[in-house]
Amino acid sequence: MELNPTMGGSELSRLKSQIEQYNQSLHEERAPKQELGRDDFLKILITQLQNQDPTAPMEDKEFIAQMAQFSSLEQMTNISDEFRKLSSLVNSGHASQLVGRTVEVQQGESVVEGVVEQVTTGEFPQVKLNDRFYDYEDVVRISK
Repeated sequence: MELNPTMGGSELSRLKSQIEQYNQSLHEERAPKQELGRDDFLKILITQLQNQDPTAPMEDKEFIAQMAQFSSLEQMTNISDEFRKLSSLVNSGHASQLVGRTVEVQQGESVVEGVVEQVTTGEFPQVKLNDRFYDYEDVVRISK
């Protein structure tokens, strides 16, 4: 893949996201899991039920406790996903308040300064200044 040094902010952000996803998938394939997820928990529970001794089935209390643990795990996963969405919305809201304001954006070793002309919202909000898009997370200073 060839990197274009004059790549716009949105293209650069999209490329960063793709690289991050690719690296994450490589890491997940090679590294052993350190935590059990909800799918792992269900597999263990189903295997346990399938292989139990019919003459001495799992105690009701034990089964109920395991189901409660699974329910708690599911709720924590959902809360985590919702917090991620909320964080994205908050960042988009903050970014939208920058229209018309002067900002400084860190780009490697250099700092770009300009008036925010436009803002994109979504998971990775961006600000447009000097006819280029930059990631909101790279904004280092805001002034009037």
